[in-house]
Amino acid sequence: MSALLMDQVAVVTGASRGIGRATAIALAAEGAHVVVNYARSSEAADAVVATINGDGGSAIALQADVSQADQVEALIKATTEKWGRVDVLVNNAGITRDTLLLRMKPEDWQAVIDLNLTGVFLCTRAVSKLMLKQRSGRIINIASVAGLMGNPGQANYSAAKAGVIGFTKTIAKEMSSRSVTVNAVAPGFIKTDMTEDLSNTEEILKYIPLGRYGEATEVAGLIRFLAADPAAAYITGQVLTIDGGMVM
Repeated sequence: MSALLMDQVAVVTGASRGIGRATAIALAAEGAHVVVNYARSSEAADAVVATINGDGGSAIALQADVSQADQVEALIKATTEKWGRVDVLVNNAGITRDTLLLRMKPEDWQAVIDLNLTGVFLCTRAVSKLMLKQRSGRIINIASVAGLMGNPGQANYSAAKAGVIGFTKTIAKEMSSRSVTVNAVAPGFIKTDMTEDLSNTEEILKYIPLGRYGEATEVAGLIRFLAADPAAAYITGQVLTIDGGMVM
C-alpha cells in the first residue's frame, strides 16, 4: 500500500460492481478511507468492503439512491460523521434504459437523466462546501464516449453523459480558485455487467483500434491518477477518454 491518499476520504458512488468496485479498491490501496455507495442490495457492496478491509484498507458501505437529494445529503452526513471530511468524490453511479427514440418511454428517459446526470449534480453540490472550505478536493465524474459521439439506441444515456461533460467544465471553473479539481473520465466499451450481454461484440470491436474491450481496473487506474497523483493537481475541466482509440 502506498500513501498518496493516506487518511483522506473518498466517496465512490455505485461502487458495488464494475468500474465503481475497481475504483474503490484502487483508492483504498492508496490509503484512503473509502465509502462504498450502493443503491439497493448490500451484499455486493459488503463484499467490496470485505476485500478492502481484508487487504489492510479502510472502507464502509453506505446506501443511497443518488438521484434523491435527501439520500445524498444523508450519505455525505454519514461520511463526515465517520471521518470528518471528503477529499475525493467519484460520481460513478449510472444505469441504462436502451431503445430507439421512437420506442423510448418518457419514464425510461427520465430514469437515466435522474441518476446519471442529476445524481452527479446532487453529489457534487453536497461535497462542494466541504471541499471549498478545505481548499482542496478532487472530483471525478464518469462520463462516456456516448456523450462525445452519440450512440443509436442511447438517446437518454448519451444526453446524460454529454450533460455530465458540460457540468464538469462549469464546476471546474467555479471551484478552481479553492484548488478543487473537477475532471471527467469517458470510458468506451469496458468489460462490466452493462456490456457482458451485448450480442454484437465482433461488430463493436471493428471500431476499437486496440481490438478489445477495456478492463474496469484500467479505468480505475486513470481515476486513481486524477484522484491521488500529485501530477494531476494541474489538470482540471478535462475529459479523458479511455476507449482503446475508439474516439480520436
